[in-house]
Amino acid sequence: MVSFKSLLVLCSAAVAFAIPFGNSTEELDRRETITTSSTGTVNGYYYSLWEQVNSGVSMNIGTGQYSLTWSSSSQDVVAGIGWNPGSARTITYSGSFNPGGNSYLSVYGWTTNPLVEYYICDSFGTYNPSTGLTHKGTVTSDGGTYDIYQTTRVNAPSIQGTATFGQFWSVRQSKRVGGTITTANHFNAWQSLGMNLGSFNYQILATEGYQSSGSSSITVSEGGSSSPGSSSTAPTSTAQQPQPSSGTVAHWGQCGGIGWNGGTSCESPYTCQVSNPYYSQCL
Repeated sequence: MVSFKSLLVLCSAAVAFAIPFGNSTEELDRRETITTSSTGTVNGYYYSLWEQVNSGVSMNIGTGQYSLTWSSSSQDVVAGIGWNPGSARTITYSGSFNPGGNSYLSVYGWTTNPLVEYYICDSFGTYNPSTGLTHKGTVTSDGGTYDIYQTTRVNAPSIQGTATFGQFWSVRQSKRVGGTITTANHFNAWQSLGMNLGSFNYQILATEGYQSSGSSSITVSEGGSSSPGSSSTAPTSTAQQPQPSSGTVAHWGQCGGIGWNGGTSCESPYTCQVSNPYYSQCL
């Protein structure tokens, strides 16, 4: 991600750096160190590492954990672990984030139909990624308030090649490293502002840097937590996480999966779609 002034010159924005390039998806060993662009899975977690220049980056991946070091020689880098496809899941993470310049720590993902790139940004380095974007509103979730921004990327890199697509942001007003991110709160707030997502592609807890150096070590899991940095009470939001009502589940809500005891019928026109054996969602 870069400043938008730089983007105008370099035709690369605080966007799309997590596009899978290079090696094809493959299953890794329990722990692996990679230094060039690739995607794959490690013990059930999807990972993505992308570098503009394959230099100066090392990513060590374990079970639900990754460590990253990067330098400015890579130009742009984004790396993280998560899920493919993504969903309106609750994500808990912890660890360290040590930016030496322009970099971000975010839940990052893509949807298709429509093609959208999205960020839920908990921390950043020397550059605020919202600079120059259109402010749409706020959402309060997981003990903090996030500013919502929207922009359109024209003829920019994407998971479908060079394309024009929407870019959505939630940027936390007070930075943190560690806690719970209830993604449904952000997705619902965006939808209430006319910012509509499509079908989920991948979704990762990403470290991203542009012409900078730094390090991070992040552990990721699915589900809520009362660990330091997260809210110890139920989150409040301008768009609350959908809950079953009279057996009918709202858009983005969970509608099935192993151990699920809530509603299984989605409100019209949405249908219950299986993401994995433990999670189905109204889409």
